[in-house]
Amino acid sequence: MTNKMPAWNLSDLYKSINDPQITVDLEAYRAMALDFADKYKGKLANLSANEFLAALQDIEKRSIIGSRLGGFAYLNMVTQMKNAEAVGFYQQIEETLTDYAKPTVFFSVEFNALPDEKIAQWLKDERIYAYRYWIKRVRKFKDYELSEPEETILLEKSITSGDAWVRLYEETSSRLEFEVDGKKYNDAELSKLLLDKNAATRLKAGKEMNRVLWQNSHLFTFIYNMVMKDKAIEDEKRGFKSPVSVRNMSEDVSDESVEVLAQTVKKHYKDIAHRFYKLKAKWLGVEKINYWDRNAPLPFSEDISYTWGEAVEIVLNAYKEFSPKLYEIAKEFFENNWVDVPPRDGKRSGAFCSGPLASKHPYLMLNFNGKQNDVLTLAHELGHGCHHQLRLHNGELNEHSRMTSEEVASVFGEMIVFQSLLKNMQNDKARLCLIASKVGDMINTAIRQIAFHFFELRAHNERRNGELTEERLSQIWVEEMRDSLGDSVVVDEDSAHIWSMVGHFFFLPFYVYAYSYADCFVNSLYQVKQSGKVENFADKYLDMLSKTALEDYEKILAPFGLNPNNAEFWEYGLSLISAYIDELEELDKKLL
Repeated sequence: MTNKMPAWNLSDLYKSINDPQITVDLEAYRAMALDFADKYKGKLANLSANEFLAALQDIEKRSIIGSRLGGFAYLNMVTQMKNAEAVGFYQQIEETLTDYAKPTVFFSVEFNALPDEKIAQWLKDERIYAYRYWIKRVRKFKDYELSEPEETILLEKSITSGDAWVRLYEETSSRLEFEVDGKKYNDAELSKLLLDKNAATRLKAGKEMNRVLWQNSHLFTFIYNMVMKDKAIEDEKRGFKSPVSVRNMSEDVSDESVEVLAQTVKKHYKDIAHRFYKLKAKWLGVEKINYWDRNAPLPFSEDISYTWGEAVEIVLNAYKEFSPKLYEIAKEFFENNWVDVPPRDGKRSGAFCSGPLASKHPYLMLNFNGKQNDVLTLAHELGHGCHHQLRLHNGELNEHSRMTSEEVASVFGEMIVFQSLLKNMQNDKARLCLIASKVGDMINTAIRQIAFHFFELRAHNERRNGELTEERLSQIWVEEMRDSLGDSVVVDEDSAHIWSMVGHFFFLPFYVYAYSYADCFVNSLYQVKQSGKVENFADKYLDMLSKTALEDYEKILAPFGLNPNNAEFWEYGLSLISAYIDELEELDKKLL
């Protein structure tokens, strides 16, 4: 495996932003929308099964074209967000697709006005029955749909309201510059300094991050207020009573189940996060650690760096050990340049997996710096990618990303790589360091994301009474962080503005609890695997992943004897983190 960090090749979508096929496809999208409205508007109630099937196939064809165009424009932009041409092209595609889609707004409104008996009659045709998951998803929102004129206005204004604020946030955050000891960094590079062994370096980087965010806090506060207000207006018009309800409905989970998850996790703040950070403060030789030291390497840990080739080999070997089938799927990403790896100026921070087309392979974006966490991030995003590949057969319309299940494959990918590393660790001190790093990540995923969730709930609820000031948002942030992290972590004015770096608050409100949901989900699954009570676990796990967009959680978890509707399910998942902390305490007594 080469150590050269690859950049993705988007030619599977289009050769470049000047590809003449883009103009052809845009025109096809426009013509298909007009033709669709001409054939079906006002006529759905009288369609035969054959005619309704033809309508579904038309929707599917148009969806594929729109997804390819929008997906390419976004992926082309995120690696070069300082390139005005790339950003402008993305905005142009978004605006054009939105404009061309207007004639089709009638469909969901008219479709959801049909009686259940009519839908049931169509579903007797096995060809239409194949689309049942999509039909179920559309019908689920029927009580929250507005009139066609209102839906059209919301569609048209999306590009100048919520979507526009998100674009401004992403462009602004990607342009931020940080300076430490006279050298300038982007946020991905600065994050690397926060993992430095030198406490002074981390201190400078942490304070600099907060300082730059403070300098931009007026803009970020204004953007966030607009994002929250935009969402509140639409929620109110549609009849959603809680700001989290629409996300929960998209995830096929109830408001009550999410509340059970959140409260169960909160109940364990003290015996998980507080207990761990007390240990970490001891290891770092201080009474309290700074907020940015939560992920700091331990002073007695080996400073291990990985080349890109080594990282890929570690991850693929772990995947192969778990399941040869998973390995075969995973290696394709590296054989076909479906991954964009190196950090560079103007590239979006973080990492993600994006599959514009449900029936085609996805793409992975990383910012690889060679740290152990980068290896686990690769395992995480590759888990997403393999999950997508396992669902290629579901169909363009049936396929649907539920964030709660999306994060299962990625977190499980991290888990099998972590366990592979741990198994080969003979030295107790190295073992302590590895487990401590993993526990820190698990707390970031299961605990901290729920604290983020409570931050969002409070901010959105208070926004109903007017705009929130910079000071108020920072105050809510500090309160929730202190509550979740405990007395051994300093959360003060030097970390009060970090909330504005959490992109999900802006571009996907109430996504964050999905991480905790998935972490507890995975921990429960992994403990079932370790128990040996489920035969052919790997095959059943992959089969489960192939159905996560289709079936209810109760059904897909039944082969593992798990039920996510019970608080015990979440307790079981959290108990794995607690058990790792027990082991850390024993290793601490033995070694230190």
